Parts: sequence; structure tokens; C-alpha cells
Amino acid sequence: MTHPYLAGTRHPRVFAHRGLVTAEMATDGIVDNTIAAIAAAHAAGVEYVETDCHLTADGVVVLFHDATLERVTGDPRAVADVTARELEALLSGRGGLAQLRDVVRDFPKTRFNVDVKAAAAADPAGRILADHADRVLLTSFSAERRAAALAAAAPARPATSADATMIRQLVVAARLGARGRARRLLSTIDALQIPERRNGVPILTRRLVRWAHEAGVEVHVWGIDDIPRMQGLVARGVDGIVTDRADVARTALTP
Repeated sequence: MTHPYLAGTRHPRVFAHRGLVTAEMATDGIVDNTIAAIAAAHAAGVEYVETDCHLTADGVVVLFHDATLERVTGDPRAVADVTARELEALLSGRGGLAQLRDVVRDFPKTRFNVDVKAAAAADPAGRILADHADRVLLTSFSAERRAAALAAAAPARPATSADATMIRQLVVAARLGARGRARRLLSTIDALQIPERRNGVPILTRRLVRWAHEAGVEVHVWGIDDIPRMQGLVARGVDGIVTDRADVARTALTP
């Protein structure tokens, strides 16, 4: 059965990678995973926002990709070493701090794809998202973090996608033709979110797409900003694109 997260929205799906930061916004100093970036995606009519979360020193789950503040603020400290108030001040001119609890409340029509980046954030993120399970996909590259977040959300069941270990297992299964093994793995997820290739090795294959669809699992490819490439992937059966150009992609991929 299709999870509500994937029901009633446009197909192919467009995921705004860390929200939407246009060139003009970037010139004004706006950075990703901020209130401004999420608002821009919403204003562009994008239904899905892909984002990440960490935990601050005072226990607040915030939307932030990197483990440190260096890239977006120039501050070398770790997210885990600053308070939410300190981070709010640092991001005040860069788009505004986005706290997970606030954004799922303040953007009620947006569907969030939340990647848990820190072990400490798994439990509180899961508990926050339990009340929004019908419009949240909760995941992590770490199998342990993903499992912990999903356990914290129980008995609610957000959608989920494959962690890095599962992706490797599925790629191997596809190469070996181990269909039964692949089906068992796919039965535990709602989406397979993968790069097209990694270190020159193809991850997205015709067989893997076919097996995923047979299991009722969508295939989403991340890191695609070139429009013809997006269109080519959709022609190959890909169900969703994670992109920094969500505003353009929404128009280009609308049937």
C-alpha cells in the first residue's frame, strides 16, 4: 500500500534539496536549510522539501546539513556545541534558523524528507515527526540512526528510504540477480533514494528500478540539477528528483 507521503501529489516528484536558494537569494546571503529556503520552495509550488537535522547543545532539533557551522557562517564550532539561540543569531541575516518542530507546524502542506545527521538527533526528531507521519519521510545514511528515529516515532509510521548499508546490499543483489534478497530488503522501505552513480560505479540500473517498482517502492535520484538529465532519468522510470533547482524542475517535469 502506498504511504500517504507519496499519495495525492504530482508525479514525477520534485524534492527541493535543503529548500530552495536561488542565485538572487544566495547573493543576498541566504543559505540552505533555513526558513527562507523552505519558504522559497513553498512559494515556488514545490511539494517536497529534502532536509537534514542535527541537535544543538541545548537539545533543539534544527535543520542543518553539516556537522559544523563553518560552511554557512564561517564559525568553526560544531552544531552540537552551540545553543539554538546562538545559532539563531548566526543565521539571522542568512535566512533564519529553522527548528524541526516549527517548520512541520508552520508549513502544513509541505512534505518533508528528513535525513538524521547526528545520533543525538534521532530520538527527538522521531518523536517530533510522529505527529506528522503522513507527510514525512524519515531516513538516514546510517542504519542505526534511521532505526532509532523510526523507533522513536512509533507507533506512528513515517515513510522511510534505504540507508547506505541497504543501498549497498541492493546494488549487490541487483548485480547478482538475487531477486528474492532484493525483495526482502525493499519490503521494509517506501522509497529508494540513490545517486545515479558513486565513484564511477552505476547505482541506478534498469533491473533495480524494475525490482523496486514491482515491490511498490519509488525510486528517487539525488544531486541532479541539469534539466535534460532529469528528464532522461524520468524517462528511465525514476519517480523523483532531488535538486537544487526545484523551481525550474517543477516546471520542466510537469506532465
